[in-house]
Amino acid sequence: MSELIEIERKFLVVSDAFKSEAFKRTRIVQAFLNSDKRRIVRIRISGDEGFLTIKGEPSEDGVSRFEWEKQISVSDALALLKLCEEGIIDKIRYEVKSGQHVFEVDEFFGTNEGLIVAEIELSHASEVFLKPEWLGKEVTGQSKYFNSQLLKNPYKNWS
Repeated sequence: MSELIEIERKFLVVSDAFKSEAFKRTRIVQAFLNSDKRRIVRIRISGDEGFLTIKGEPSEDGVSRFEWEKQISVSDALALLKLCEEGIIDKIRYEVKSGQHVFEVDEFFGTNEGLIVAEIELSHASEVFLKPEWLGKEVTGQSKYFNSQLLKNPYKNWS
């Protein structure tokens, strides 16, 4: 089951320099059938693809957790969005190469406008990676930055 474990670190972004470095840009709309941190069930439309994703509870340090994802049709995703908990996450994901890795940088809109977060997936928790100059403070494991929590306590409400 190790291939179903996601190892990821998350950072704030301190400038928009990543935009000129991005090799891909995708609009993402997503919502949650269940946002309980022990078993998150997410519906996502990413570009012209739909996905159903189930995530388990994060490890104590927040770096790893179970993740299962299945591609579904966009029409199925649109139908399932109608069943989701209140609220939609709307963002653009930029993919930026940095050394041997790719950062996924999410620029949020709507009630989370102004928040920009970068994530990097790793093969093991202590893997070394090149940190771009636009990468800021690490927020791995801080639940307020989880997309499921951004619907409950949006960035616009933070003081």
